[in-house]
Amino acid sequence: MSDVTIKIKDREGEVHEVQAPTDMNMNLMEVCKAYELPVEGTCGGMAMCASCQCYILSDHELPEMSDDEDLMLAEAFYVEDNSRLGCQIPITPGLDGLEVELAPES
Repeated sequence: MSDVTIKIKDREGEVHEVQAPTDMNMNLMEVCKAYELPVEGTCGGMAMCASCQCYILSDHELPEMSDDEDLMLAEAFYVEDNSRLGCQIPITPGLDGLEVELAPES
């Protein structure tokens, strides 16, 4: 089993260093939920809500943004240049050391 370490800054500014398994086909939203961080994921990971929006703080290679994710972020609040939907970021070995910040709730 191989885990990666991800740092997630919550909406109060507290940084949580979490271990995320790379062999369970999880995404960043599911990891946040597993650690009971305040991420709703209302749509279940279909890129149809922006409740798992986060800001990517570190310089990691991420999967290309899909059209669905791009369109969803176009309608979301508090969107920045480094915004991504957590549900669209699969946990892979290359994400070790990833740093993200949860976007404010709309």
